[in-house]
Amino acid sequence: MKKVLIITYYWPPGAGAGVLRWLKFTRYLEARGWNSIVYTPENPEAQGTDHSLEKDILPGVKVIKRPITEPYRIYKIITGRSQDERIQSGFLSEKKRDSITEKLSVWIRGNFFIPDARRLWVRPSVNYLSRWLRSNPVDAVVSTGPPHSMHLIGMQLKQRLGLPWLADFRDPWTQIDFYDKLMLCKWADRKNQRLEKRVLAKADKVITVSEDCARGLEMISGRKVDVVSNGFDPKDFKNLPGTDHGSFSIIHLGSANADRNPVTLFRALRELIEESGVFRQKLRIIFTGKTDFSIKESILEHGLSEYTSFEPPLPYREALAKAARASVLLLPLNNTKNVSGITTGKLFDYLALKRPVLCIGPPGGNAADIIRRTNSGYTVDFGDHKACRKILLEFFEKFRKRESWPVKEEMIREYDRRALTDRVAGLLDCISKKT
Repeated sequence: MKKVLIITYYWPPGAGAGVLRWLKFTRYLEARGWNSIVYTPENPEAQGTDHSLEKDILPGVKVIKRPITEPYRIYKIITGRSQDERIQSGFLSEKKRDSITEKLSVWIRGNFFIPDARRLWVRPSVNYLSRWLRSNPVDAVVSTGPPHSMHLIGMQLKQRLGLPWLADFRDPWTQIDFYDKLMLCKWADRKNQRLEKRVLAKADKVITVSEDCARGLEMISGRKVDVVSNGFDPKDFKNLPGTDHGSFSIIHLGSANADRNPVTLFRALRELIEESGVFRQKLRIIFTGKTDFSIKESILEHGLSEYTSFEPPLPYREALAKAARASVLLLPLNNTKNVSGITTGKLFDYLALKRPVLCIGPPGGNAADIIRRTNSGYTVDFGDHKACRKILLEFFEKFRKRESWPVKEEMIREYDRRALTDRVAGLLDCISKKT
């Protein structure tokens, strides 16, 4: 068995797609000849907690946890937040905040913590792992980001010890959707770009989650970037409940920030409830997870409050059970300039659930391509409420007739975590043979 060291900020009992990607890879890498050693913080500023995910950690996976120093305590004091409050990524805020203190905090984070707030963990991690690896050798190193500080740890370990290194970009770095919101000075922007280019140049292999993200990284680096998408684990979808035919439920799983505000959907729904008493009686909208205040304001403005419920984040399997009862699975994408490459983790859970998906985003984007190839639903552009209305009526008719959605199961199976792990193992085999 070969050994791989995986450097990740997100790990159980943390929750979210950032946890699931490498948790699932470690689960299936063992069968491909790779034992996993995970290096992760013992006290991270996790966005949520899901102890049920700890059951997915194989007994053979060694987990090394080390303390991390992060600036969030000071940030919470400046912005008047409780020390117990979780900091959400992607500029998600459940309440309207004082703009002056928020902007000051964002400016400090963007210009003094490069590439991110976990920058202070790089040096102690490199020092610790350099010592540890000399007596516990491995065949390859993986870093997964964001946070992209994890890549700086991987890069310095390669420089010190000459280890084969694979860098996994779950999201872009300087091309990420909220990069322009960081209020970067020119020198901070240049430093981010220098670090990004250095990581891309030094890694033996670079992977990312979508075709457009790969093209963006290739334009920066001038090298090939492999695509290993997110996916689903079939074992998580066994014995889930069937569709609830009592209500026409539109469910969104996970966090929804301001850039994902599906105003087009709300406008279409407003028209339909005004025109149809049957639609009005059956409609139910459910947001499960952290939801930005701007989305709640839009729901109020469109007169949809009585049809809408906001529920707290659920453990992963419970969230899947909730979504399995849905009539429609809602996938609003970030309305930002780089949206075409966004393929959120929940998309692949939606595929496995085999309920119709309503994606709000560019019809020519990578998420739309996947939905079209698998026949899992439709994508409507951000401002096209007429198309959205038409699709909702088609979904509602299917709901009334209790007809299942005709997905292409053979295409969906391409996103099985086990098949995706085969690709990761192949890349690790490739870089480890070179040494």
